[in-house]
Amino acid sequence: MGEEFKDIVLHQMRKDMMVKTFKTGQRFDGRKFDELRPLEIQKGNIHTAEASSLVKLGLTQVLVGIKFDVLTPFADRPDEGVIMSNAELSPVASPTFETGPPDENSIELARVVDRGIRSAECINLKSLFIEEGKVLAVFIDIYALNHAGNLVDAASIAAIAALTDAKMPKVENGKIVRGEFTGKLPLSSLPVAVTSIKCSDYWLVDPSLEEEYVKESKITIATTDKHVCAIQKGKGTMTRKELDNAIEIAFKRGDDIRNVLKH
Repeated sequence: MGEEFKDIVLHQMRKDMMVKTFKTGQRFDGRKFDELRPLEIQKGNIHTAEASSLVKLGLTQVLVGIKFDVLTPFADRPDEGVIMSNAELSPVASPTFETGPPDENSIELARVVDRGIRSAECINLKSLFIEEGKVLAVFIDIYALNHAGNLVDAASIAAIAALTDAKMPKVENGKIVRGEFTGKLPLSSLPVAVTSIKCSDYWLVDPSLEEEYVKESKITIATTDKHVCAIQKGKGTMTRKELDNAIEIAFKRGDDIRNVLKH
């Protein structure tokens, strides 16, 4: 009971210190409330993958690899390819992560990234059809290298960056010819996620790890340049006005991210 009470007190002290800083109009790291951390995108980091990217969002780092394979299509979608996302959270990225099979955090991370891509329909799944009973599958493997807050947005950006680097594999006799390609993987849009959290009366975009510790509400909004394609609501409540503001900011910061992705 003593340790639990101590944790509660420390949590409240941390929150009070942050709110005091927020009242000055900025955050601990000097950012504005709606400002992203510095973003860096590198492509082609994994030579054994069909495509890859490394994203650095502040101190948060996420690596994504893309692989293609031939699979049997889903029975209800016989002429469509398949997208599968997987996330690995290892102790290398954070001491709070444990080795072993995927836990609920890694499953949720992969699901949020996958939902944004799938809902945006940025990949024409029919273009992955090979022949009856065979389609191409796109595997998106997400690896957290350093968790310094907001893994979701970093993973979302890394996944899209890797997809923009992907080439369509050559297929002969229903099999992939490794190392040979027919062109770039066509993407109709660039969906990216933007996460905001609420602490006291303040909404913060792209939260740091310290800010995540004191969050009261959380929402992740994935957008293309034209529409909202996915929303993931975390714990806590928000008003309609707060939701509208979060969507507006998600479009603005999403456009900033897309501009980086295009260069």
